Amino acid sequence: MVDYERFPEDTTFVDGMKTLESSDDDLGTAYIPNIEYEDVGGTKRVLQIITPYKRTPHKFPLLVYIQGSAWMKQDVYAQIPQLGYLARKGFVVASVQYRESEIAPFPAQVQDVKAAIRFLRKNADKYNIQENNVFVWGDSSGGHTALLVGLTEHCKELDTDLYPEYSCHVNGIISFYGVIDIRMTDGFPSTDNHQQPDSPEGMLLSRKNVLENPELAAKTLPFAYLDGPVPPILLMHGTKDRIVSFKHGVRMYEALKRAGKEVEFYRVRNADHGDPAFFRDSTLDIVADFIRRHLQPAE
Repeated sequence: MVDYERFPEDTTFVDGMKTLESSDDDLGTAYIPNIEYEDVGGTKRVLQIITPYKRTPHKFPLLVYIQGSAWMKQDVYAQIPQLGYLARKGFVVASVQYRESEIAPFPAQVQDVKAAIRFLRKNADKYNIQENNVFVWGDSSGGHTALLVGLTEHCKELDTDLYPEYSCHVNGIISFYGVIDIRMTDGFPSTDNHQQPDSPEGMLLSRKNVLENPELAAKTLPFAYLDGPVPPILLMHGTKDRIVSFKHGVRMYEALKRAGKEVEFYRVRNADHGDPAFFRDSTLDIVADFIRRHLQPAE
């Protein structure tokens, strides 16, 4: 095919025609569903990828998204329309399906997302990804997983041996109404069986009572991993969250501030868990701005 720059423009003009101008900055998006990134003992996990494109080759920062699901089976298609908005802002967005707690307890979820990040770096050319600009974002249980992924880059216990030649490093972490402390007795207002073996928190710990297994529960706490370098963090939480109390966001924010880490915290007044306010354009623009402010020069 003839190179675009060398291909001549047809300048034919007929009276009455209307003209639209095009630009090298015009952006389209493509949805690439169900890309398998791992097979662990016969359990296959997939990615939903939305990639921007321009008329000439171009790479974009990567935003890895983790859908909230109480660490159980995810509806990986639920936020595709909202994720498409961020793709149109110039980010490759990849929604990760991880092994749910019924199949594999903690830390499988963290390990799977790290494997997905490495897989995406391995296939950076295929999906138009800037390898040195990777961010992780999640909501609810996905926010919990996103924090742990970004905070435990060098923690072997919470990692995997898939694609070891590639890094799982991220430039920044975004958590929407994320779970911070599964031990909080007042942290889950609407959970009747809170912290029992059959609760979401208990299922995460392989069907164990959370309060009776403090050492195991302690490994799931994002604020336990603040020693050393920490990527910039963006937190958002609703003040009327009936599922994951606003106290979670406050606890993480205070821990990061005490540790001298870079963090932004938005309280969303009167917003419930998963409230539409979190996915309106103006809120997603805050996410886009956070990413842009922490980009590295493209390699």
